[in-house]
Amino acid sequence: MVIFGIVLLLAGAALLVAEAHLPTYGVLGVAGLASLVAGGVVAVDASGGGPVLVLVVGLLLALVAGVALAAVVRGAAAVARRPARTGGEGIVGHVGVVRHELEPVGQVFVDGALWRARPAWEEGALREGDHVVVEQIHGLTLSVRRAEEWELQP
Repeated sequence: MVIFGIVLLLAGAALLVAEAHLPTYGVLGVAGLASLVAGGVVAVDASGGGPVLVLVVGLLLALVAGVALAAVVRGAAAVARRPARTGGEGIVGHVGVVRHELEPVGQVFVDGALWRARPAWEEGALREGDHVVVEQIHGLTLSVRRAEEWELQP
């Protein structure tokens, strides 16, 4: 019976590790927590521990594994709530340089790529070499405006 308890402990630990690496939203973690506690209780009971020791080991394992599971689930939930930072949505607000004059459509160099661009609103002509800030993206065309001095600071 002690070996069964040790197998349950190892299975519970493996499930908790799997929860940290897979998007299961706590399902594997809860199963791992239950397996870990059951394995500890079975192993201590089978090796001759009294009821008080079995209870203390079970509660201690539940507390430690529960705190670890809560930290993993909290971290996963925080990552899932973050907005997209790649593609078109991630480029809004970035500073670029005009490569071909925008009259009305030209090209700007932003984050290592050339994009089609047009002025966000009618301001002076945006010439080659001017620094611009991406305001919006429509398909594969950026709407840009002239960058302010404070936006050019590193």
